[in-house]
Amino acid sequence: MPVYANKGGDSGVVFYETTNDSITVHFSDGWKYVYDTSKPGLAVVAKMQQLAHAGHGLNSYISSVVKSNFSHKYR
Repeated sequence: MPVYANKGGDSGVVFYETTNDSITVHFSDGWKYVYDTSKPGLAVVAKMQQLAHAGHGLNSYISSVVKSNFSHKYR
């Protein structure tokens, strides 16, 4: 599982995992959120994957666009 590069220096994202149609984001508070084709949809997941690989902007994108539109969360 890749470590999030956090190039902005202030992200709550620590790790992420991707598949062809999903991304699981691991936050510093221990929660893991799964985003997939059912919620929030493929286009949003693709953008999240792009930001995760770039190491910049993922937390902001989740906070401003995706919000609570996730498939499920767990610890």
